[in-house]
Amino acid sequence: MQLLHPDEKLAIHGGTPAKQRPNPPMYPGGMAIDEAEEAAVLEVLRKKRLFRYAGPGESTSVVAELEEAFAAKKGVKYAQAVTSGTAALICALRALGVGPGDEVIVPAYTWIASATAVLAAGAVPVVAEVDETLLLDPVDLEAKITPYTKVVIVVHMRGAPAPMDRILAVTQKHGLKVVEDCAQANGATYQGQEVGTFGDVGCFSLQFNKIITSGEGGMVVTNSQSLWNRVAMFHDAGAISGRHNLEELLWGVNFRMPEVLGAIALVQLQKLDGLLEAMRVRKQMIKSGIADLMQRKGLEFRKITDAGGDASICTILLMHSPEEAKAVSAALRAENIGAGLLYERDRRDLHVYAHWTPILNKSTWGGNASPWTLAQREIEYDHDMCPRSLELLGRAVHLDVSPLLTNEDVEETVEGLNRVLNALT
Repeated sequence: MQLLHPDEKLAIHGGTPAKQRPNPPMYPGGMAIDEAEEAAVLEVLRKKRLFRYAGPGESTSVVAELEEAFAAKKGVKYAQAVTSGTAALICALRALGVGPGDEVIVPAYTWIASATAVLAAGAVPVVAEVDETLLLDPVDLEAKITPYTKVVIVVHMRGAPAPMDRILAVTQKHGLKVVEDCAQANGATYQGQEVGTFGDVGCFSLQFNKIITSGEGGMVVTNSQSLWNRVAMFHDAGAISGRHNLEELLWGVNFRMPEVLGAIALVQLQKLDGLLEAMRVRKQMIKSGIADLMQRKGLEFRKITDAGGDASICTILLMHSPEEAKAVSAALRAENIGAGLLYERDRRDLHVYAHWTPILNKSTWGGNASPWTLAQREIEYDHDMCPRSLELLGRAVHLDVSPLLTNEDVEETVEGLNRVLNALT
């Protein structure tokens, strides 16, 4: 195709957009749904077994089949299907014995559910800085540890694997448990090992925005039989599966995955590798196409700890300033290139701790008891308590990398990026 000259007038100034069409919707698994998922759902409906523990006839549970397949895919001994990624986190924390008086460290950049799951377990979230990876900073992690710290939630945010060797060196030194939040990084690896398998428990989401999906849903993985038993007990209100001894029973809630969701997720699991490969190829093409200009302009990509293990759901560029990031983001959108900012003070985004208003305000549903009052010590939060995180996120420009981008889409994206970065940085 005939590419436009990089000095061509920007679309935001009246020029012709570099990209002919907007990006496809960023629902990798959702957009891959086809006859296979339809057939799997119809089979469940025809068997009339919508609940994993009961149904007419001799049919077996597809959720149980999903758990077996997911554990095999991740290379772990145990997997438990639940209703959401948030449910997975709550089950993991409960299984680890987290409760009132405990502190759980979470990164400053993650979906709010990573922190509210801590509250749901009765504990207090403590927010730590992210570094140039936009992942948990191992240095600040260690600085935030107190005698009350029990667990660290490591989030493999926006598909990128966290530096688990450095993080585990800190947690093992201090005797802390680790939960991995892999909601946005299903299939990512670090040094050849699947994320979610480094810590004590790994948690995954199957919500519609995630790499593979059943609309809603989640998975918990572990190599510990005792933790798996506790997760299974907590997720299954009353432990109706009958697998647990009555003398050992603890109370639980209902986070059981329905059979229809299990059927969809089982099909989607088979598509995971293809989706990852498609995104990885496209991300590498985009980065290669702008790398020289980025270097000349003194700009940086988000630091990736293991490029080969990156799920590659996005490309993140770090501009010189928030003002520059805002101008570049707006100009890219005018070129039909989906771009966004990771943090603006006046734009609410629940991926950034500074916008977790109910947590910052220590709000409660009612009564005198809350995780903060039960802690029986002063817990302080502030909008600006993680300044390094806000500085990095404030000058970050985010681009989705859809597996549906055509070669022409990628070429035009590269052209538009070069035009905009050349003109505005």
